[in-house]
Amino acid sequence: MGTKLLRLPDVLSATGYSRSSIYLMIHQGLWPRQVNLGSRSVAWPESEVSALIDARIAGKSEEEIRELVASLEQRRAAA
Repeated sequence: MGTKLLRLPDVLSATGYSRSSIYLMIHQGLWPRQVNLGSRSVAWPESEVSALIDARIAGKSEEEIRELVASLEQRRAAA
């Protein structure tokens, strides 16, 4: 079974963030870029969302989270 993709409402529900916060964090390098599913549809891999939630719970710094985001995006590109 493949990786589950979470649409924006699911990400918002799982994280408690607002839509604008997610896109601001993407711009700041604190959240991975979305996966385009179509011309008007995006999602995020569930594993990446979980990894970021775990990092926040663990109290990681913004720099550590930026490094995590970079490594998640590198893994995605290599797949």
